[in-house]
Amino acid sequence: MAYDYDLFTIGAGSGGVRASRLASQYGAKVAIAEESRVGGTCVVRGCVPKKLFVYASEFSHAFHDAKGFGWTPGKASFDWQTLVANKDAEIDRLNGIYISNLEKAGVEIHHSRAVFKDQHTVYLVEEDRNVTAETILISAGGSPWVDENVAGHELGFTSNEAFHLDKLPSRIAVVGGGYIAVEFACIFAGLGVETSLIYRGPKLLKNFDSDISAQLHKELQAKNIKLVLETTCKKIEQVGSEKHILLDNGETLVTEELMWAVGRRPKTQGMGLENAGVETGRGGAIITDNQHRTSQENIYALGDVTDRVNLTPVAIREGIAFAETKYNNNPTQIDYDAIPKAVFSQPPVGTVGMTEEEAGEAGIEVDVYKSDFRPMKNILSGNTERMLMKLIVDRQSDKVLGCHLIGHEVPEMIQCLAIPIKHGITKAEFDETCALHPSAAEELVMLQKAS
Repeated sequence: MAYDYDLFTIGAGSGGVRASRLASQYGAKVAIAEESRVGGTCVVRGCVPKKLFVYASEFSHAFHDAKGFGWTPGKASFDWQTLVANKDAEIDRLNGIYISNLEKAGVEIHHSRAVFKDQHTVYLVEEDRNVTAETILISAGGSPWVDENVAGHELGFTSNEAFHLDKLPSRIAVVGGGYIAVEFACIFAGLGVETSLIYRGPKLLKNFDSDISAQLHKELQAKNIKLVLETTCKKIEQVGSEKHILLDNGETLVTEELMWAVGRRPKTQGMGLENAGVETGRGGAIITDNQHRTSQENIYALGDVTDRVNLTPVAIREGIAFAETKYNNNPTQIDYDAIPKAVFSQPPVGTVGMTEEEAGEAGIEVDVYKSDFRPMKNILSGNTERMLMKLIVDRQSDKVLGCHLIGHEVPEMIQCLAIPIKHGITKAEFDETCALHPSAAEELVMLQKAS
């Protein structure tokens, strides 16, 4: 049977784009469908615009710190519309690059929603026609989840809308305790918004090292972010220009805006997966094997739609592995061990490898090395923000199992540290490395065992 395409990809995010480009360069006839903008969540409504907003929010702290170094800043003002417009211009530029790269690679782009009709056929909604493919790759990503059991949930917005608010609110409540919630709480607070963070659990970033989480709590509170923990929203009401949030602890929090950041789910609803016999699991995640193959031998899935490791660089590497294996006769599997992660909070968090808690659960006896200090940059400014560095070391092998940092510029450090940690560096080898002075990072080669 002849098909229209060798490969048809659903979703033009980072993973789908990379897989499609490579497959086409390896000789396959490839098309890709995207109902939104090419570039996916990361480029259009995620990592990239978020980091631009983080940069914007950091200037308020920099203006304050500059005084201790002899600067006398003038009266600073912030214009939300300017930030949004400049961010949009950058997203337009990146969107254009993604489209250009696909076209240069020979990939046909369909600006349409794609719905499965059967194992080899998808219906392009905006074009009102069916197309067929020998192989279909699903890389549709994820979307924000909102707790629809809460009365008045529709009065809040998600990260999708956060980048396009008509105006910057004077007060906001962010609901959630993970990456997105913490990052946006810091963004809004840095831009001068009175910010509250509501979370059902006792600690933010629950899957991170407990010492890092505890330090983050202190730093957020020092930046006047109100932490409302171990409670959830019961009801949200609009009262004039205000939103009244009734919490299950009996309190009522009054704010101007509410942002939902309680998690994301695979974007599989309404895709017609049942028509193709593709099996899904918890939350609609597509079930795949280690070659990214679904329950149907010709249908593959990668990225956030599988809810495995929801990070852009992971989706890109999965896209490369798929294309290499399927179209370049180069069987490739992803190693999900020691993936570096960063939270662009203020201060930011960087982590790679096992936490102290995870090592304990695995029955590994470990030694913990850490340092808690105020970096040089914060002394003259009077800034009380501290850094915490922590290494988890296997007591028997001396191998560094994990590194966990919080403080200025630690995402840059953790990317470099991920290389030796992934490849088995020992604590002794850390110690043998000469320090670079004066720097905050030099503490990493002088860490002492925690008492």
